[in-house]
Amino acid sequence: MTTVSEHQFRRSSSSSSHGSDRLSVSICEVMQKDYGLYVWPCSIVLAEYVWQNWEQFHGAFVLELGAGTALPGIVAAKVGALVILTDSDDQPQVLENMKRTCNLNQVECVIQGLTWGQWEATSFTLRRPSQIILGADVLYESRDFDDLFATVKFLLQDMEDSVFITTYQRRSGHRSMEYLMAKWGLQCTRLIDALEILPTSKRSLVNGASIELVEIKLRKMMS
Repeated sequence: MTTVSEHQFRRSSSSSSHGSDRLSVSICEVMQKDYGLYVWPCSIVLAEYVWQNWEQFHGAFVLELGAGTALPGIVAAKVGALVILTDSDDQPQVLENMKRTCNLNQVECVIQGLTWGQWEATSFTLRRPSQIILGADVLYESRDFDDLFATVKFLLQDMEDSVFITTYQRRSGHRSMEYLMAKWGLQCTRLIDALEILPTSKRSLVNGASIELVEIKLRKMMS
């Protein structure tokens, strides 16, 4: 069954550069026996971050990893980013759902299959300088962590000023972010609690989950 959820974004005052202090985004969500596409709390937090920091995203190259329902990427496109939405090659139904959501919101995004830890010729076209890479709740299955961080390093390597911004929920049994970043030569340059991002009206949407937003870059080598 497919449903459409509506997501509202507001700013306290209008910006003449952006032209509007409100945004409405429609997201196709799918409930099936063998898979599900839902807007999870981490996506809500990351999308709100994009909206509040629209000047950083306007005109920028944005790549969303494991996009799923693609709420953060759609918001980025709405504020003027050039967006590529990716998800696993073996989930064609997810990629098709992204197309429906893009059409619903009248945005043009490139949609491309990308399986973490696997490099194909098309993977190299995703590497860009000064690119913002987004990932909402991509630290979910521990068996995927190494492939994810290998992919992040691949995308950031030698790409000046590129950054990975991810929201993740602290769960028992997860290996620490510090361990993963050290292993793959990455470093945290910013850490924000979700409650610092979400307006009061949206805090109930995360159901009390402990969510953090992390900004990650390549670790600078000492000369």
